[in-house]
Amino acid sequence: MVDINSTVFIQIINFLALIFILNQLLYKPILQIMERRKGIFDSAEAEIKRLQDTIDKKVAEYEARIAQAKGEAMAQRGEIQKEGAEKGKEILDGARAEIQKMMDDFQVRMAQEVDGARVILRSHSEKISKEIAEKVLGRSV
Repeated sequence: MVDINSTVFIQIINFLALIFILNQLLYKPILQIMERRKGIFDSAEAEIKRLQDTIDKKVAEYEARIAQAKGEAMAQRGEIQKEGAEKGKEILDGARAEIQKMMDDFQVRMAQEVDGARVILRSHSEKISKEIAEKVLGRSV
């Protein structure tokens, strides 16, 4: 039979102390790092959404400009038809160049932000992995 004596209470105290120590040294820091990482992802996702909304708005403006230029070109006939067509072409080329430049700038910025986020996440994950390995193994890695 199993006898309940004072060693059971010592084991319970040891177990509770271990839980407290692990909570302070391992679980809380890991949870904090995970929360920071989630915050970084959430802010990057919000920035991507904001930039996508900006692109959609610019595309709508671009399409509105194209429609306006076409309407103006169709309204002008006769003697100034040639001149109107040339101006419409200039406006369209300018708008396309502007939108293309904005899209190129956006792509570059997005690539930089994604690369930056990857670098941050990679450094954090390597650091966390090393810390976990050191704590699990009980020695420096």
